[in-house]
Amino acid sequence: MSAHDRRSLARRRLLGALGAGACVGVAGCLDGGGADDDADEGGNGDDGANGDDDGEHQNAPLLEESGDEPLEFERDQNCVVCSMTPTDYPDWHSQLAHETEERAIFCSSGCMTAYLADVPVDSEIVGAWTVDYETGELIDALEAHFVIVTDEDGVDDEVMGLNPRAFAEEDDAVAYLEEWDAEDLTEDDIVGFEDIDAEVASIYRDGRFPEE
Repeated sequence: MSAHDRRSLARRRLLGALGAGACVGVAGCLDGGGADDDADEGGNGDDGANGDDDGEHQNAPLLEESGDEPLEFERDQNCVVCSMTPTDYPDWHSQLAHETEERAIFCSSGCMTAYLADVPVDSEIVGAWTVDYETGELIDALEAHFVIVTDEDGVDDEVMGLNPRAFAEEDDAVAYLEEWDAEDLTEDDIVGFEDIDAEVASIYRDGRFPEE
C-alpha cells in the first residue's frame, strides 16, 4: 500500500470513528521489554483481544469530566492501554476528551495510537493533547504532526519501547527526519492525528487493541 493510500485509508477510518462514532501495566516496560509478556497484568491479556469477560472494551476510558481542555495529570491516573502511571512519563504522556465527557489518559503517544486504532466510545473526540518532542510542552494533538519512526534500535529507555514523535510545527517534524539516523524516513512518514489507525498502532502497541 502506498503512503498516499495508507493515509487516505487511515483518514476514512478515523473520521468514521470520530464522526459516526461506531468504531467501536505494567511498570517496567521500558525498552519494549514485557509489553506482551505483562499483558495479563494490565488487563489486556488472556481475557481476549475484544475486551474483558464482562464485555467492556479493553481500552475504555476511566474518567469523566466535561470540557474540552486538558486535565492535570495526577498520580492516581492510569493509562487506559497499559495501566502504567502517566505522571511517571512527563515527556510522553497524552490524553483526549470525548464530547460525552469520557476522558482517556495515556502514558505515551504510542499508547494513544492503540486507543485510536479502535475507539471504544461512540462519541466525537473534542480534544487531544500530547507532548511536543522538541519543546517538551503539552500541545494540541489534533493539530500535531507525528513522525512515524519504526526502528526500536534507535531508542534508549523510552516508555513502552517506541513512540511516534509529535511536533506542533511541521517544520520541526521535517527537521527531525534528518536527526533520526536509525532508518531512512521521508515526509510521507509524517502523519496527522486523523491518519492514526490500526496499521500505525501496530508499530507501537501491537496486541494492545482489539483485532478486527
